[in-house]
Formats: sequence, C-alpha cells, structure tokens
Amino acid sequence: MFRNLPNRFSFLLLFKIEILIFLILFIAPIFFFPISSTHKLFLVIWDISALLVISFFVRRRLKEIFSVIEKRIKKLSDDDSADDGALKLSYSFKEIETSLNQLSETYKNDIAKMKQLERIRTEFLGNVSHELRTPIFTIQGFLETLLNGALEDPNVNRKFLEKAAAHTENLNNLLNDLIDISMIESGEMRLSFRYFNLMDFLTEIVKEFDPVVSEKNLQIEIGQFNKKLEVFGDKNKLRQVFVNLIQNAIKYSNSGKIELTVEEEKSSALICVKDFGVGIPEKDIERIFERFYRVDKTRSKDVGGTGLGLAIVKHIVEAHHSKIEVKSKVGVGSEFSFRLKK
Repeated sequence: MFRNLPNRFSFLLLFKIEILIFLILFIAPIFFFPISSTHKLFLVIWDISALLVISFFVRRRLKEIFSVIEKRIKKLSDDDSADDGALKLSYSFKEIETSLNQLSETYKNDIAKMKQLERIRTEFLGNVSHELRTPIFTIQGFLETLLNGALEDPNVNRKFLEKAAAHTENLNNLLNDLIDISMIESGEMRLSFRYFNLMDFLTEIVKEFDPVVSEKNLQIEIGQFNKKLEVFGDKNKLRQVFVNLIQNAIKYSNSGKIELTVEEEKSSALICVKDFGVGIPEKDIERIFERFYRVDKTRSKDVGGTGLGLAIVKHIVEAHHSKIEVKSKVGVGSEFSFRLKK
C-alpha cells in the first residue's frame, strides 16, 4: 500500500520552493504571534496575502511545465524529427517525462517508417509497371505482326504464337507472385503447420526438375541424412521456397551440380541449397531479397524470372520463425541456408 507513496507524491518536489514559502508564511505566525481575538483579523489578512503569493509562484511553475510540454508537442506536430534529446521537466514527474519521451520516440519512428514505406511503394509501383509493360508490349507486337499478314505465313505464324504464349506464361507467373507477396505482406497468408518427412519431400521436388537440369547438363544431388527425419512447417509454402531456390541455382549455373544438404541439429535441421554457378557480388548480397532487385539486369532478361522469388522465400522462411542466410562468391557459387524445427 505504502510502497508507491514516494512516486505518487514525487510531484511535490517540483513545488519545493512553494512549500517552503507556505511553511514560512502559515506556520511562522503561530510561533511569533499569540493566537488571540485581537490577532485574528491580522492572521486573516496575512493568510490571504500568503495565498496570493503562493498562487503566483505555483502558477509560474505550472506555466513553465506546460510551456515545455507545449513546445515538445508543437515540435512533433511540425514533423520535426530532429533528435533534440529527452524531455527534462525536473527530477520528479518521472511518469510524465517517460510517457512524453516514449511518445516522441514512437512518433519519430512512425514518421521514418511512413517515409520509408512511401518510398518503397513508389519504387514498387514503378517496378510493377516496368515488369508488366515488357511482356504486354511483346505480346502486342507479336499479335500485330500476325494480324498484319504473318498469320498466313506458315514459316513464322506458329513461331510467333509460341513466343506470345511464352510471354503470356511469364505474365501469369508475375501476377501470381504479386498476389503471393501481397498476401504475405498484408498478413493474409495462412500457414498450415504439420510434421512431414523431409527426404520424401526433397526427392519429390528434385524429380520435377529432371527435364530442366538434363538440358543444361546439371545434376541435383541430395546429401546423406536421416531418411526418417521429420520437420515442422507448411509443406506447400516450403515447396515454394525450395522451387524458387533451385530455379535460381539452375538459372545461374551452366554445368556441374546443385547440392541439397541437411545437417541435423539438437532441435532443428539446417537445410542448404548450394550451387557452383556465377555467384553474387558482395555488394549485392544484402539486397537480393528486395522485390524486383536484379544483380545483373542484362543477364536477368536472358534467364527470366519475376524478380519476386527471393522476396517470397524470405517472407515464408521468416513466417517459420527462421532466417535465410546467404554465402556467395563470384565465380565460385552461392549457398542459401535456413533452419526448420524438427
């Protein structure tokens, strides 16, 4: 009950001068003047005068306090995010000081985040417009050529239709990725966690890439690990992670192999997707998970892709309370790794 009394009455320390004046003006007459009927009128006049003096000092002190608070609020309202230090009212009023300082810090952080989100939104819209424009204009060009007479030419009509169909597929993949990342970032992605066999899961995914890797003279190898190992996660979303990582490994590898390794730990499994391809420059590693970021824009046109794959991978891995890590060296290859609960 009495534990918080010092904190509750700490505000009195702010008015220590006024309290001292009160003691002097109200208590002193008791010692210096005998309380009798002849002195009652004098004491009334004395008390009224003392109250006026004390109210003057109290009003001045409160004005100082509210002036400091008003300046801080005005500073926040003017969108002034400059760091001018913590608010200092006194060595008392700690709760007010703490609350206002927290409000100030939160406000500055919110303003910074809003500006960052606005910049990201602008860049995102620009990137989406650019990515959509390319396949649409290409499809439009093929169709116009066909309508202008090429449709009757058996030497080119099928070729143009196949190219138009390929760009339509790219456009469809881009829109699907946009829908996926929109749902993820808006918090609408729903995960269904359960245990599943990791070896069977990886084997099934690798088989899907057999036709692709044979064309590029590549091999996908799954390293030895406990075949009965089960991990905990959303199987469908994790499939999307592995497909994106393996696709990237294939795109940026001309020959050799791609390794999938699993290292069993105490409470998790460390999973790595490693290639021996072109590698990623060190300056680009921190940005490869950004939406539409291209390490080599010229080469990206040749290998295709939507530019959203790694951003989706990052979000899905983080939704599994994990973190994806990258090791890469130009001309040597890249390694993407993350952990799953077992």
